[in-house]
Amino acid sequence: MKKRTTRIIIAAIALIFLSLLGYMGIIFAGNYVIDEKDLVMSSATTLVDDKGDVITKLYAQNRELVEIEDIPEHVQQAFIAVEDRRFYDHSGIDYQAIGRALYKDILAGGKVEGGSTITQQLAKNIFLSHDKTWLRKTKEAIIAINLERKYTKKEILEMYLNQIYFGHGAYGIQSASKLFFDKEVGELTLEEGALLAGLPKAPNGYSPIDHPEKSKKRRDLVLSLMADVDFISAEQAVRAQGKTISLHVHRLEKNPAYLTYIDMVLDEAKKRYSLSSMEVLKGGYKIAVPMNPAAQKTSYKAFQNDTYFNGSDKSVSPQGAFVLMDPNKGGVLAVQGGRDYVRQGFNRVTAKRQPGSTFKPLAVYGPALEMKKWEPYSLLKDERLDYGGYTPENYDGNYQGTVSMYEAIVDSINAPAVWLLNKIGMSRSLEYLQKLGMDVNERQLGVALGGLDKGVSPLQIASAFSAFANEGSRVEPYFIQAIYDRDGKLIEETNPKEKKVFSKQTAWYMTKMLRSVMTDGTGKKGDVNTDLAGKTGTTTFEQVDGANKDLWFAGYTPKAVGAVWIGYDRTTKQRYMEGSSSDPTVMFKDILKEIPEQQKLAFQKPKGVKDLEPPIEMVAIDDLSAQFAFSRFGVPGVELTWTASEDERLMYKIYINTEDGPEKVDTVIGEGSYTVVSPKLFTFPEFYVVPYNPLTKKDGEPSNTISTSAFN
Repeated sequence: MKKRTTRIIIAAIALIFLSLLGYMGIIFAGNYVIDEKDLVMSSATTLVDDKGDVITKLYAQNRELVEIEDIPEHVQQAFIAVEDRRFYDHSGIDYQAIGRALYKDILAGGKVEGGSTITQQLAKNIFLSHDKTWLRKTKEAIIAINLERKYTKKEILEMYLNQIYFGHGAYGIQSASKLFFDKEVGELTLEEGALLAGLPKAPNGYSPIDHPEKSKKRRDLVLSLMADVDFISAEQAVRAQGKTISLHVHRLEKNPAYLTYIDMVLDEAKKRYSLSSMEVLKGGYKIAVPMNPAAQKTSYKAFQNDTYFNGSDKSVSPQGAFVLMDPNKGGVLAVQGGRDYVRQGFNRVTAKRQPGSTFKPLAVYGPALEMKKWEPYSLLKDERLDYGGYTPENYDGNYQGTVSMYEAIVDSINAPAVWLLNKIGMSRSLEYLQKLGMDVNERQLGVALGGLDKGVSPLQIASAFSAFANEGSRVEPYFIQAIYDRDGKLIEETNPKEKKVFSKQTAWYMTKMLRSVMTDGTGKKGDVNTDLAGKTGTTTFEQVDGANKDLWFAGYTPKAVGAVWIGYDRTTKQRYMEGSSSDPTVMFKDILKEIPEQQKLAFQKPKGVKDLEPPIEMVAIDDLSAQFAFSRFGVPGVELTWTASEDERLMYKIYINTEDGPEKVDTVIGEGSYTVVSPKLFTFPEFYVVPYNPLTKKDGEPSNTISTSAFN
């Protein structure tokens, strides 16, 4: 008897020891299998505008993490009732459920039912595959036991409710609540919570969107199970089961209008914050962006309109790029990288092209004005000249001898731009181009007309023109205003970066001249309901007569600066542009008309700068006449009369032809008559008048000549 007792004690000790070893093995194995980094669930990153309104979401899985305290108790109970009614009583494994499942498996001759707890489901979904094998179930149990050791029941339930899939792309209880009911999880009613609790078993099969009847039956079952375990009363269950399914579906559509902007946000996140694209998609960040949704959508719509894209090859559409940014801070308001842009595709906003005449204000006229030697009405040579083998030509083949800087800009005349660049020097031009953010090193006069080997991008052009819009300071474009982590903590906020390039005076002079481009020059086609300054640009395709390669417009209002490029990605003899720079110009204006913030704006002259007088138009005088008259002192004389300009600033020089040649008598300002009193009248001289522009200091053509001999 004594020996038997001893053997029992030894066996019991051995069993306890083996059990202890087994338990320690489970703990060790669980610790080995569990990697807490896997418990960090991916959640959607939200893009918001400057008002905090959601623009779109970026995600690998559409999930919004929510704390258990924010999930109503009746919603928690619904999941426990249907998935694991003994959740608060077991330690990760429900042996009663396992026994029931084993019994049914044996009867069926295979695995047909699981006895998995919520903890086991969490272990399976995060750490394991979904294969129904005994090895996987063993690992699942080991992990579940260790999860229960490390985390509280509330923590496990929180992880579970945030992790599970509800169908239609929604992961986690918060995303599901917003998808099916367009409300926060904390606002879910009893029947809504029960409906969601019934989905994880078969998200597609029980979808209330696709299968409302099946979804209602499943919901009613969950309500009955809640009543069975006394989470709700029988009456509450009956009342809730009597309600129909009422959805308010809020699908998170992927708007193609946002694709370029999203890519540029991801690029900036990588460069500035060292965040990979995948980290942004999974990290649950909130990113405040300076996007103007109206501008973004309107520009996308414009890019679908064939009216602006006139190419020779009707089977292949020309492409385009558009960017609009805040001229004072640099935030990008809208951007389109192509007509059919795809995620991570070829982005034409950053692709470099020859900028054509949009480069003239940047490379020539702005730097020249800074020298103080040149002013808007300074005369420039407009002749077909040879510069060591380089002979720039005007587009229309006409040359006026001299024109003012103002005229050269408004009418986009080539010869004066090259002549002036030759005068100010390439070094000075390149110095300013570097300040404007463009790495141009070509030391050739063709730079005046945008003749670059590598070219510049629409984003660079828009940023460069911000120097004129922002009182002489160029601003760096950016796409991320501020970025917050998943806990709402600010990681970093963007401070606008600007660089002083031009004086306020130069910027204002350029604004006034570029405004005239839009009202009287090459940019006047189309209409817009705001002050707009800008410059057109075209690069020709010399292999085909009359063909163009790149069509440009760059311009700004008091609140926005931007650029448009239109052309083929690759120009050939069969594929070239048949349109002109009017196409991007009209597009830019049409986009502005659809942006509420860009209506009825007016440029305001900065304090401390001189205003630019409007140009004086020269007149031709061919009706000079004369008659005898008396001066106001009663002295006989000759009264000359002619049709004067309505612009009273125009001056008129009076000349008399004598035996010794022409002699200037006087100058009249803004009047069309003058009485000559001179002893030379008795020699019957001839008279003529020459109009004179005091802004350009340029004489016009002499009038017809009138002789007093006709009075004899």
